Amino acid sequence: MLTQLRGLLLALLLMPFSAWAVIDTYEFANDQQQDQYKVLIEELRCPKCQNQNLADSNAPIASDMRREIHRMVTEGQTNQDVVDFMVARYGDFVNYRPRRDSSTLVLWYGPIGMLVLGAVVVLMLAKRKRSGKSEDRTDTSSKVDRDKLQRLLDKEDD
Repeated sequence: MLTQLRGLLLALLLMPFSAWAVIDTYEFANDQQQDQYKVLIEELRCPKCQNQNLADSNAPIASDMRREIHRMVTEGQTNQDVVDFMVARYGDFVNYRPRRDSSTLVLWYGPIGMLVLGAVVVLMLAKRKRSGKSEDRTDTSSKVDRDKLQRLLDKEDD
């Protein structure tokens, strides 16, 4: 009996504390608001966790952001209103999909540009290598010229 109690206490001590974390439960007037809330917490990023959305994050700031989103959704604000509020408060970083404007052109089109630039460099190097080999392979001297050259070399040896 005592060994079983020790085993139970050991199991409780080894249990991760995240299992005891508080789960946010919010009440909504209808399913549309609940769906809107789910979409928003999956599309917005936690500023502390950096690569987790608000739905997956256990950080206190994520909890605050979820509470604020719930308040705004129950007040009837649109998704764009909520996103604009969060961007104004936490910066553009909270968007998983940043907006396409002049400040994010490199972010959106940089990878495509780098891919095109790499393809051009590879093609230029391949063309240069091919043209270099073709010059080595072509024998521009004729048989007559080679014979003359050989006779001249033979004369110099004598």
